[in-house]
Amino acid sequence: MGLTGDVLAALPVPLAFPLLIAFYYGESPVPFLAAIAVSLALGAAFRSVGDPEENLGPREAFLAVALIWFLVAAVGAIPFVVPGVGTLAHPVNAMFESMSGLTTTGATVLRDFSLHSKSVMMWRQVIQWLGGLGILILATAVLSEIGVGGAQLMESESQTQDVNKLTPKISQTAQLIWGIYFGLTGLAVAVYFLLGLAVDPQMGLYNAVAHAFTSVATAGFSPEPLSVGAFHPLIQWAVVPFMVVGSTSFVLIYFAINGEPMRLLRNEEFHFYLGAMGTLASVVALGLFLDPSTTFGAEGTIRHAVFNVASIVTTTGYASTDYVQWAPAAKHMLFMGMFVGGMVGSTTCSIKSLRWLVALKSFRRNLFTSIHPEAVRPVRISGKSVDEGAIRDIYAYLLLSIVIFFLLAVVVVVDAERANLRVDEFEALGAAATTFLNIGPAFGDAGPYGTFATFPLSTRAVMIVLMWIGRIEIIPVLVLFTKAFWTS
Repeated sequence: MGLTGDVLAALPVPLAFPLLIAFYYGESPVPFLAAIAVSLALGAAFRSVGDPEENLGPREAFLAVALIWFLVAAVGAIPFVVPGVGTLAHPVNAMFESMSGLTTTGATVLRDFSLHSKSVMMWRQVIQWLGGLGILILATAVLSEIGVGGAQLMESESQTQDVNKLTPKISQTAQLIWGIYFGLTGLAVAVYFLLGLAVDPQMGLYNAVAHAFTSVATAGFSPEPLSVGAFHPLIQWAVVPFMVVGSTSFVLIYFAINGEPMRLLRNEEFHFYLGAMGTLASVVALGLFLDPSTTFGAEGTIRHAVFNVASIVTTTGYASTDYVQWAPAAKHMLFMGMFVGGMVGSTTCSIKSLRWLVALKSFRRNLFTSIHPEAVRPVRISGKSVDEGAIRDIYAYLLLSIVIFFLLAVVVVVDAERANLRVDEFEALGAAATTFLNIGPAFGDAGPYGTFATFPLSTRAVMIVLMWIGRIEIIPVLVLFTKAFWTS
């Protein structure tokens, strides 16, 4: 409980930024002052019942991870609901927007962006940046201690004996991650702002900061209704590298910065991740070129294919155009990209490239040993053997993810029919994948220029829970519902 209290007590720090924005633009500070007050009160309450000297064992870590993610999202919803404006005036919608932000999903229930103040719109960006930072620290400092969330694979992926001990202390490791994250964010601000000065005045300092927050976090919210499609093509190209880097292992980025770039460049997961993204982008571009209704031109076709595939695979969720209008083949390629994900140890969501790589290698190994049963052939990633227990965990995670995904799709269809709404199967599958895998936009009315407010309120409530479960990779939440967790 002490760790939960500490996090809630620290939440006023990021809340101070949109508070300053509110003062600058002459907007009401009440939404942020209310959130700060609630956060401090909850922080004090949890600290009072927690032991400051307690060791964070597996049971405490599971509970802390689940509680922190949910409670921060709940507090984060306060600045959305307090103004009482638009769709966010409803508490469920406010919680949806906040959970979508914190989990770096990027799905939105907004209908009219112009109704909301600049400070509230900036809070949407800040909470996504906070979620990206949170998952990095969670993966390297907490989940790696209890072998959850793919952290047990990070040793193989980074060729590091213990990823949470890049430095002698976990706190120092966290500071290193913060430094890289802050540095990338600052670089993105500078690049976007300078390009705005050069080619597109709409990309001013406000938008540069807002989009830096959500591109490095691979999150996807934008203050612009047209997302990154509102800006000059050069700016769209400039956003792509930041999405790709944000979805690259920060452990390997750390080594690259410190004179060991070959750890990244020779890494098998990195090759798989870029290869999957490049293949999907090539297929989408070819489909667009062959579609007679496409009017983007050669550069525009390549740009939209690369941008939107990168956005989906990295789970950022930006859009450079309304791909709902594309031919079915191109849209189905984007749908497939939702299940790929970036690298373990990054801000990305979804299943992640390393799991697919290990699963494919394991399957190939099984085919070989079925012919040569006497052979001993370990699965290797970047030259290092993967523990057989980790391989079994990957198979279990993949199966559980697919089951939850299909169940959510069924809920979307059934609940829509109950509410006399028309949602076809592809739209339901897209909505289920994009919320559970924390991608962002889907298809149909929930496309990149649409809104999830068209789904029934009960469906949105279920999606809130699934975004929460999906972001912290299922186990920390599901384990709370087992009898063994609550018994000694």
